[in-house]
Amino acid sequence: MTNNVVGLFHDPESALTAAGELKGAGFESLEIMSPVPIHGVEKVLGKKKSVIKNFTFTGALIGGMSGFALAAGTAVLYPHPVGGRPIITMPPFLIISYELTILFGILATVLGFIVSSRLPAFRNRVYVPEAAVDKFVVTAPCDDAEHYQRAKAILNAAGAEQVRKIRGDDL
Repeated sequence: MTNNVVGLFHDPESALTAAGELKGAGFESLEIMSPVPIHGVEKVLGKKKSVIKNFTFTGALIGGMSGFALAAGTAVLYPHPVGGRPIITMPPFLIISYELTILFGILATVLGFIVSSRLPAFRNRVYVPEAAVDKFVVTAPCDDAEHYQRAKAILNAAGAEQVRKIRGDDL
């Protein structure tokens, strides 16, 4: 099991400094927990790309194609004599295509939000209750005692009020 080192800080600047030093020392998968938004977290941890727009585009594309296929398929399967005009005409078919584009796009956006929020938690994540009240928390996974000691030294040098070790099976 992977252990985690957790550093509690009183102010956000020292937490960001500690996270930057841990990132510079080669620690990956850092997490910062905070009771308020902190400006500059993206600069320290790196900005993550959102996948929600890909879900939305894919859902809208599938919705538009399925809406047109539904209308065209129905017109071909159940032909209605229209006095020499084509069976598949664009203007009425675009209405259902548009509606299903919006519907599938919205449903795919909700699905993308759920996936990117990691709501079905497949693994336990570190949570420190103090982060919801008045502390800023920096966590880093540590594979062995050497990594733990290095991370603990970096966190203490950055001004951590408290440094804890949380075992992977305690989560």
